[in-house]
Order: sequence, then structure tokens, then C-alpha cells
Amino acid sequence: MSAHCTDDEVRDPWLPDRLLRTERDLLMPLLRRTPEEAYELRTACPGWTARQVLAHCGAALVRIVEGRLEEGVFLPEANACDVAEREDWPLARILDELERGLTEAGPVIAAREDGRLDAVALGEWVHAGDVREAFGEPNAYCGASLDLALPLLSVTSRRRETPRLVGALNDRAGTPVILGNEIESRPPARYEGAASTLIRIYAGRPLVRTRYELKGATEQELLIYR
Repeated sequence: MSAHCTDDEVRDPWLPDRLLRTERDLLMPLLRRTPEEAYELRTACPGWTARQVLAHCGAALVRIVEGRLEEGVFLPEANACDVAEREDWPLARILDELERGLTEAGPVIAAREDGRLDAVALGEWVHAGDVREAFGEPNAYCGASLDLALPLLSVTSRRRETPRLVGALNDRAGTPVILGNEIESRPPARYEGAASTLIRIYAGRPLVRTRYELKGATEQELLIYR
């Protein structure tokens, strides 16, 4: 099997920063006004409450800000250690760390010429959706940041070597979304459905109560976080 990257994958180094800052301005007011008991609600991330997801997000971003990126830093074991370390923190401290990370990590990510940290910014946005969904908020994986998240998903899907997919988003008019890499002797997969459902597929989030058509690829092949 041979994948071909094309010229449409030119990296915009400041795209992750714009996504993180936009998400900060949308998410933090919601988090600050939500009653503390809601943070014990379970999320789509197995075993993690909303509080634990946010602790992970803040820890990951501040690691980037402070350059603490030792080998294996974002693997499940390291993530679990970061969350455990924050178990006794007051909620306000967790939210303050998250806000700092959302504000300061973008320029550090932009400065990395290899673009390897770009997917972290997308992951933070997906985790914000996990928390919104746990809180019962509408448009958990959609909303105003979607216009920034989709191009970042396009870049990340190529880096993670998913197969080429052409997506027709029935809730967004305009040019189809093109994700993943061309594979020799394999036509592009086709997706038709909502933008938020496409995000759920690539991020491995529950697809209950969604409706979509996917031809030429399996959901498992499209996962960017394994």
C-alpha cells in the first residue's frame, strides 16, 4: 500500500494557536459558571470525568509551554500520572492552568517546524467537546471553532496516514472536505453527513444517534487518535 501526500497539505503554523485561543474564549466562560458538581459527570473518555479531562488538557498544554516534552509524554500512562497529580487541586486551579495553556501553547506549537504538536491542539478542541457533551451542551463537537478545527483535521489526518476521504457535509454549504492521503489503486472513500459526526468518527467518539453514509473506508481506518 502506498500513500501519496499532495501540495494541499501546506502547514499553517498559526492555525493551532487560532483554534486554541478561539476555544479559550468560548469554553472558559462556560467552565467558570458551571456548578462544581457537574465536573464529576462521566465523559466519552473511558474512566474520566469532566474534571479529569480538563486536568489532562491543562497539563498537556502547560507541558508544551514549559518545554517538558520527555519521551512518552502524551502516552496513556503519562496522561494518567498528570491527572492523578492534580486530583487534590481545587477546581479553580485546574481551570486557571487550562486557561494559561490555551493562551500560551499556540506560539510554541507554531515555532515547531515539524508540526508534530499540531494534533495536540486539535485534541484539546475534541476534549472540549467531550466536556460540553457531558454537561449536556448543544453542538458539542461543532460550534464556532469548527471552521478552524476542520482544516487542522485535514492536516492531522494526513500525518496520521488515514486513507483519502471526500466528505460532503450536509450542514455546511461549500467545497467538500478532503482528508487523508491518496492510496495507490484505491479510490477515495466518501462521507455524507453532519460535520460534527465526521469529527466523532475521526476522534473515535460515540456515534449513537448519528446518521451518516460512509463508503470505501471503515471507521477504524479513519481514527487519528489510537
